[in-house]
Amino acid sequence: MPIRFFCEEIEFKISNPKKVKDWLRQSASRERREIGEINYVFCSDQYLLKLNQQYLNHKTLTDIITFDYSEGKTVSGEIYMSIERVTENSAKFGCEFEDELHRVMIHGALHLCGYKDKSSSDKTLMRKKEDAYLSLRKKVFHVKRS
Repeated sequence: MPIRFFCEEIEFKISNPKKVKDWLRQSASRERREIGEINYVFCSDQYLLKLNQQYLNHKTLTDIITFDYSEGKTVSGEIYMSIERVTENSAKFGCEFEDELHRVMIHGALHLCGYKDKSSSDKTLMRKKEDAYLSLRKKVFHVKRS
């Protein structure tokens, strides 16, 4: 059940990769899903824009594109994230970079679990799920070991 992190056109290293993976696995479990294989690819705006144009026929910048290869209850896919967009959005929304990064990461994972975000009601549900799993993240990241 690997969750892996890669970079394209940028240098970026995720903080606490083991805890992030634990958090993502626990989040998937709460959705009654199992993680198959998820590759998070951190990239530049231009790299993500090229993917957006090539695969989705969109000509705009975005913070995330998710390619879903899930089967049944096993979630698998590739999640491409623009670190430039995440940085800009963290400033725009007045939150820490890592909080915004994790919000976008769980957003992609929720897409793999079958959640959509096109309609207003879908966006509202997605935001509630993101908030719930960001709260779970705080518990996972602050576990004290004896």
